[in-house]
Amino acid sequence: MKRYPKRIWALSVVLAGLAGYVDALGFLYLGGFFVSFMSGNSTRLGIGIAINLHEALIAGGLIFTFVIGVLIGTIVNAKTRYRMASLWLETTLLFAAAAVHAFGSDHLAIPLMVMAMGTENTLFHRDGEVSIGLTYMTGTLVKTGQHLAWAILGQAPWGWVPYTLLWLGLIVGGAVGSMAFMAVGLQALWGAFAAAVFCTIWATIQGIE
Repeated sequence: MKRYPKRIWALSVVLAGLAGYVDALGFLYLGGFFVSFMSGNSTRLGIGIAINLHEALIAGGLIFTFVIGVLIGTIVNAKTRYRMASLWLETTLLFAAAAVHAFGSDHLAIPLMVMAMGTENTLFHRDGEVSIGLTYMTGTLVKTGQHLAWAILGQAPWGWVPYTLLWLGLIVGGAVGSMAFMAVGLQALWGAFAAAVFCTIWATIQGIE
């Protein structure tokens, strides 16, 4: 992440906040399953296989849908050679999720949310591999600890900052998403769509390609 310019850092932090927001909506609606954090769902899948097959099916379905989102986002980026294409796609998916919820089709809104989060993770990549994970923070916290260690050892004193900000973005987004869900339920998806529109417009103005 430190190889990217600061405008990419800023966009990444806001998108991590968006991921936290959407994940909070999904988590509260689904009663303990995630729409962006597939490590958590993988643990739920393993537990479900052992003691509750219904929960295993839910977790497995969410994981499968997330992978489909990553697959589609990757193909779109590869075909267009335009990094922001996956951000446009995410914005479209979040709009679709909010719209189908407005028509009472939550069974379609949730998969669209999951696909949007999978697509988000294809935004930043190098040599065909994801370089900034926006919806999962274990690796980010590992890098934070590593860079704190280097700072203590007298090298790159501020290298830990972008990773910490990325983590904080997810936390703040999760808090805001939780409050929004408690107030208006999945209608809060319109807030996610608005945030995605903002990110798309801002990235375009900044010339991020």
